[in-house]
This record gives sequence, C-alpha cells and structure tokens, in this order.
Amino acid sequence: MATLRKGTELDCSVDKLAFGGRAVARVDGFVVFLDRALPGQKVRARVVKKRKNYAEAVVLEVLEASPHQVEPLCTHFGVCGGCRWQDLDYGEQLAWKRRHVQECLEHLGDVLEAPVGEVVPSPRTECYRNKMEFTFSGYRWLSPEEIARKDETFDRSFALGLHVRGHFDRVFDIGDCRLQSPEAMDIVAAVRDFARGSGLPPYSIREHRGCWRFLVIREGKRTGQRLVHLITGDVPGAEEAVDSLGDFLRETFPHITTCIHSVNRTRAQVAQGDDERILWGPGVIEEQLGDLRFRISAQSFFQTNPMAAEHLYQTALDFAGLEGSETVWDLYCGTGSIALFVARHARKVAGFEVVESAIEDAYRNAALNDVDNCVFRVGDLKDVIRDPALRGPGVDLPDVVITDPPRAGMHPHVVQALLELAPQRIVAVSCNPATLARDLALLLPKYRVCRVQPFDLFPHTPHVECVVQLDRKSKA
Repeated sequence: MATLRKGTELDCSVDKLAFGGRAVARVDGFVVFLDRALPGQKVRARVVKKRKNYAEAVVLEVLEASPHQVEPLCTHFGVCGGCRWQDLDYGEQLAWKRRHVQECLEHLGDVLEAPVGEVVPSPRTECYRNKMEFTFSGYRWLSPEEIARKDETFDRSFALGLHVRGHFDRVFDIGDCRLQSPEAMDIVAAVRDFARGSGLPPYSIREHRGCWRFLVIREGKRTGQRLVHLITGDVPGAEEAVDSLGDFLRETFPHITTCIHSVNRTRAQVAQGDDERILWGPGVIEEQLGDLRFRISAQSFFQTNPMAAEHLYQTALDFAGLEGSETVWDLYCGTGSIALFVARHARKVAGFEVVESAIEDAYRNAALNDVDNCVFRVGDLKDVIRDPALRGPGVDLPDVVITDPPRAGMHPHVVQALLELAPQRIVAVSCNPATLARDLALLLPKYRVCRVQPFDLFPHTPHVECVVQLDRKSKA
C-alpha cells in the first residue's frame, strides 16, 4: 500500500495469531503484524516499519475487546518479555497452538494427511517452571506508575529481575512472577536487597565489568527441594560477598536445599559460570518423573515443566510401541530423561549427546534408578551415529529411534544418517514446529507420518512441543 508508511495511524481488526505469537490484521488486503494484540480485537495502531509485502505496527489503543480476552494474572504483564499470551483465554491459546502446528506441517513440510491431535494442556498454568534465571543490572526500568509519579528519588542504578520486552539491556525488578513459586519470589527480593547493600556493583553489559550477574533458582516440583545458583563476575570481594549472602540465605530460607556460586568471566550474557563451588548443601537437587528420580545440578539441562514433560514422555513411549526386544537409540539425549523413561520397556537403549557433562549426568541418573541396560555416547551426532568405531562396543543398530533436537532441529547429515540406518520406527520430539516440518519433509521419501501429538509445556507463550510417530514405508 503506497499510502501506508512509517508513522501512519490506522484502525484495524485483528484476524489471527501468526506462528511466533504476533497478531495479524489486514488493511485493504495488506498484512499488518501487531505486537500485543488478540484475534477479535479492533485496535488503533501506529506503523513502525514498512516493507514491500507487510508492515509492523504497535497498538496505541484497543477500540473493541476480543471475546477471548481475559485479565492477565501478573502485574508485570506487558513490560516483561515473557508470557505474551497471558491476556488470552487458555483454551484459545491451545487452539492457536494446534493451528500453528498444522500450518507449519502443511506449508513448510508438505505433511498433508497426518492427523494432528488436540494440544494436551499443561497440568499447571501457574508456578509450572522448575527453573528461572534472573539478571542483575545497573539500568533499572521504571514501571509506568513510577514514571507517572515523576519522583526523582527512584534508584535506577540497581535491578534484579527479568528483561523488558524488546530491550536486551534493560531489566525491571520482578516482584510477582506467576511462573515459579511464591517462595522463589521471596528469595529474589531478599537477594536483591542484600546485593544492593553489599557495596559491589551489578555487572554492566556495556562496560563489561561488575560483580553481580545472575541468580538462578531451580525447584523440585515433586520433591520440594530448591537450589540457588549465584553467578558473579571475577572481581575483588565477590567471593566474600557471596559467602555472606549464602550464610544469609541459609538462615533466612530453610526450604533452600543447596547454594552454589560460580564465576562468569566472559562477555556473554548467559547464566552459566566456571569455578563452581558449593557454599552449602549437596550441590544438586532431585526431581521425580513417573517412577524415576533425576539428579539435577546447577548447570545441567532438565525439562522446565516436569508435570507436562511426564505426559510428553509417556506419549513418546506409546508411539515407540516397544515390546521389550528392541534396541532404541535416543538422539540428543541430554541427561538421559527419555532414555531412562523407555529403558524398562526395551532390550537396550543407547543415548547420544554432544555435551560431555550431560552424558556424565545421564550415567548418574541411570545408576540412581538402577537402570543397567542403557549406554551413553558423547560426540557430534552426525559423526557418531554413522561410525561403528565411534559408537563403541555394545551399541547395536536401532529398531526404534527417538530424536529430541534443540530448536534448530536435526542437522541434515543426521537426517541422512537416519535414512541410511532405516529403523522401523522414528519418534520425533520437537520444541519447534517449523524445524520439525523441515525435518519431516526430509524423512518423507522413506517414512510416513502416522500421528502428531502437540503438548503445551509453556502456558501463556506461543511455544508448543510435538511428538510425532513415523513408520518406515514398505518396500513394496
């Protein structure tokens, strides 16, 4: 549209939610993507970006509410970078997630005939996360209420919380997040006050210096155990300050099971560190999935929503159709959660993973659960699964392969290796319908998609996970 340009204000009706979470409206047939809008709303918006085939706009005012609009649970909704759909009825969230899975499979993977089930809801829509990362910052974002007060005394030099939506360098003080437990929020507030009073500055991502970097809280939803991980820069006085903070937490919060400190010397804004030291406690917590118990260390991967993951793993097991005589390969096995979940139903399971520490955790978890028919191999999957020498002794060719790659999906060489190995069945677990569709398209020459089951592991966000059953086509 020639008349539509940056700065143009317009009234439009929202038609749908696009994959990724943005709302879509059409103005005389021209697509306009909207942030923070819902299907069924009529809004006044301002164009902030114009491209040949679409425009992007921000909502200035909601003129008509959506029939599916609900009151957000969280006081930080709209400022926080998470929970983008918290103002959308949960049933509608599930319906749009299923539609996005269908659209990705049809348009990106040419998977046209496979039935996509209704999205399995999360058992909890609040307090479902067992891990959250909070960032320290010297650039605190003021709330709209604080700005309205025009109070010059607000301290903007220290924050501990979550990132402001759309701003990598702005953090607001979290007070009432509904994703983790109220006890976790109490810990965040106490750590913020203690660190602010320590005299040591938060880390600056602009100047690349400072002490306080991240606070990570992990919770065992079934066991009640809780781990606090403090990550600092490498500065004088940091270790002594963390020791004092650790003592304070131990005295103040008896429900904290263990406390850990590590140092991040890099410029990367990731909540990880080296030189890990246990301040007190065992250094790990445990969580229960089904009848299995898993040991979780400060920096190991574990499913963020364990109650929903339990249903997902059970479906993966059901789709595998094991009778007890099969050899199963678990690709991208991480700490072995899926491998151990299926081990008692198979003759043997081999897990493959590129992260060496995850393999160490997988063996520990196997021993913890008295599982003795699993082996785990570390290395680049595209090389290891093709080379018998790298796979090592005791790893037979698979009857069934379960694959659970990161969001980027499987490497094309891994997909090609699967086509060459040609197991009778593949169970694909995915956290990204777009890359899932791409991978399925590469497998279609030799496999047919039998069932697709989506799961909601992240309520109030656009994210959706899937389990897919693929059976090898008969040679006839």
